[in-house]
Amino acid sequence: MLMPTKRNFSALLYFTFVALLIVSCKQDAKVEEGNIAYLGGEIINPSNKNVIIYKDKIPLDTLKLNKDNRFIYKFTQLVPGLYTFHHGTDIQMVLLEPNDSIMLRLNTIDFDESLVYTGEGAKKNNFLINMFLASEKEDKEILKFCQQSADVFEKYIDSIRSAKNEKLETFSTKYAPSGLFLTIAKANIDYNYYTSKEVYPFAYYSHNQLKNLNSLPEDFYDYRKGIDYNNEILKDYFPYFYFLRHHFRNIAAAEHFKQSSDSIFNPKSVAFNLIKMKLIDSLVSNEGIKNNLLTDTAFRFFNYGNSIQANDSVLNTFLSLSTDSSKKELGIAYTNRLKKLAPGNPIPDVSLIDTENKTTSLQTIIKKPTVIYFWSYTIKTHFKDSHEKIAELQKKYPEIDVISININDGDPDFWVGSLKQYNFSLNNEYRFSTPDQAKETLALYPINKVILTDKKGVIEKSNANMFSYKFEEELLGLLSR
Repeated sequence: MLMPTKRNFSALLYFTFVALLIVSCKQDAKVEEGNIAYLGGEIINPSNKNVIIYKDKIPLDTLKLNKDNRFIYKFTQLVPGLYTFHHGTDIQMVLLEPNDSIMLRLNTIDFDESLVYTGEGAKKNNFLINMFLASEKEDKEILKFCQQSADVFEKYIDSIRSAKNEKLETFSTKYAPSGLFLTIAKANIDYNYYTSKEVYPFAYYSHNQLKNLNSLPEDFYDYRKGIDYNNEILKDYFPYFYFLRHHFRNIAAAEHFKQSSDSIFNPKSVAFNLIKMKLIDSLVSNEGIKNNLLTDTAFRFFNYGNSIQANDSVLNTFLSLSTDSSKKELGIAYTNRLKKLAPGNPIPDVSLIDTENKTTSLQTIIKKPTVIYFWSYTIKTHFKDSHEKIAELQKKYPEIDVISININDGDPDFWVGSLKQYNFSLNNEYRFSTPDQAKETLALYPINKVILTDKKGVIEKSNANMFSYKFEEELLGLLSR
């Protein structure tokens, strides 16, 4: 008889735990009134000890992982629908319906890819997460087909959509899922398809977006006639929101082209962003959806590094259209912080911790012209690409110092372990002492921003992009000052 390995024994304990929990949950559901459901699971390599559960972007509870890195949450009077669970900066969605007893298991090193559900309600969620992962892989191929003619492109994405609909039909025949699940799964298929079409004219090989828009087949956007801008069920669903984001960019660009002599899309244009926000306001009546789209538009604009006057113009329109007081306050505070990060100002001082757990400060360690960049071990592509890019640039420009800052607020040893996992150097690596406060001070949205300073810590540029073709020119300019 084979003896179980330590890993298999751990898995056996986990699934025994799952089985006992499911039986217990079902017994509870029988004796208690109301819509009862359970969500629990195990997180391998946790970045911290918390799991936060949200509904409609409102936190329901913060759960502590136990000594085995497991958690369990009981929903009473459950409102069926999509919920999100957050661990560190990782986020994923789960569909919950009455009497579900769902257990999840994931590894933070490959958060989405490792996620698997068991228990009552697991099949529908495994189907949805597999669709999510498939769409991520398809995006790269779809972008390649954006270089083809509209007919070739449309034929390709039609084939993807048909294959997904066939899988959904097979699943539905076998398991007879609820109408809510079918609504969400169909939305996943349709809105990813629609997003591909909205992206196409901006990803096409020509830079003349006006020409691209005008050359599309007449029926290319026929689906727009049936768009529901106010879908309460889907309001927090990633594929739906991504579609709306790209859709409003597209129709705002078309309107901007009508009102100007421009033929090339410029996302930094004040006029374009004002048009986009006014279109959102006129077409979306659901306050939650409208406010999310307005916030996304305004904050993306702020981070293009426009002038203070341009930011103020977009901010004023945002404040007049949004009804979310907390986001309005955040917009005011954020643009004020950006003013402090304007070129010519000293870099704000924040407390840092090095890989030997010694505390220092950002201003103290700047001695030469310096590149400051930021990373998270949960955004793995950026984490790896940025470190590899910086290693390449350091060989070319040894006169420039580099400060690499991890933004995570979890296990203080996990960030060093992440660096070692990919054999990255620990030189010039730091983490924030107080991540939330530091991220606010440095206005870290998005994470891929890079700050350039001179040898005295005076800001030369606060929103550089190391992957831009202009970045090396900016480094040479930094050295020449």
